[in-house]
Amino acid sequence: MSGATEVTDESSRRAESNPHAAAVRKLADAMLRTAVWPAVVTVLVSAVVGAFWVGTQGLVGALIGGAVASASSLLTLWLMRATADSHPMFVMVAALGGYIGKMVVLFVVVTLLRVFTAVHVPAVAITILATVLVWAFAEVYAFRKTKIPTIALANDS
Repeated sequence: MSGATEVTDESSRRAESNPHAAAVRKLADAMLRTAVWPAVVTVLVSAVVGAFWVGTQGLVGALIGGAVASASSLLTLWLMRATADSHPMFVMVAALGGYIGKMVVLFVVVTLLRVFTAVHVPAVAITILATVLVWAFAEVYAFRKTKIPTIALANDS
């Protein structure tokens, strides 16, 4: 039996045993597919605007901001997939911890970049904001378009 077949069998077995986790993984995949390209376009547009705005400092700042915002958003999707099989209380703790962790990392990055003169910090901040907003809107769009059950009915049997 090949490795790909074993992975598919394992995924099928897990989906049958926990349909909620399968729905969360399907949603995370849809969010990733929907959000990546709009985020890339946002970072590229921000880099061009930053380059015209303040030159190389703006270009570097926009690219750093786009990388940080994209990594932050990818962390959310990874967290969804990693906690899909977990108890709902643990998922809430992980979601809150992930949110707080991302805010701390974004704050530290923007604060530390003030030291470097080769980076235009407002370009970093504006690119982070634009990329996170575009990523969030794309995730909401993917959520609305993905056919998954969002209400878990109690099992009466």
